[in-house]
Amino acid sequence: MQRGDSLNSPFVPFSPNPSIQQGTPTSTPPLKHTLSSSTSSNLRYSSSRKSIYDRHLNRSQRSELSKASFAFLFGEMVQYAQKRVNGIADLEKKLNLHGYSIGQRLLELLLWREGRSAKRETRILGILQFITTTVYRSIFNKPADGLEKSRDNEDEYMLIDNDPMVNSYISVPKEMSQLNCAAFVAGIIEAVLDGCLFPGRVTAHSVPTEQLPAKTVFLIKFDEAVIERESVLG
Repeated sequence: MQRGDSLNSPFVPFSPNPSIQQGTPTSTPPLKHTLSSSTSSNLRYSSSRKSIYDRHLNRSQRSELSKASFAFLFGEMVQYAQKRVNGIADLEKKLNLHGYSIGQRLLELLLWREGRSAKRETRILGILQFITTTVYRSIFNKPADGLEKSRDNEDEYMLIDNDPMVNSYISVPKEMSQLNCAAFVAGIIEAVLDGCLFPGRVTAHSVPTEQLPAKTVFLIKFDEAVIERESVLG
């Protein structure tokens, strides 16, 4: 995860509608969201007076969230985190922690949906394939673009995303070019690994190319105990 100097300006989340693109961040007053009592009630309950917690967990298995909604929520989360940190390193750490909490719940949901057919992975390659396919597809509706093993370090693997969705809706100032908001996704991956007893550290790194300017590599560095267990299993 890249480290940098202190932050001097807040983020401006990218708006899918050019007509509502924000101007200078410092001159724009904070938005105030007001909900009437009837609107608040409609958000909490459906016409049948059942809350979202009454729904079956498989009901939303094939449902999709609009990108506009995701862009707004993620942009607000980045702004919220940015106002409470002192530098790029702290901001990436904060995003990583937010992603970690989501990854814990996502793993529980995926295993519950698999039911008795759920398989406990005991090998590194197996858990990484589970993340690049099942986990990644459940979040972004597509598998990861690649998975590689480090040639220099036995405990390092690289998961590749050529165009992370989380970076598509954030406008990063030039003075903060080292920031990669995909640290949020790195936190999700790390939580899944920890939950499956493959502890390690996951960081997001920008590796732009001429054809893939948004390419991001998630560097997965496993704990020594994981490598020792792998060698014992042969």
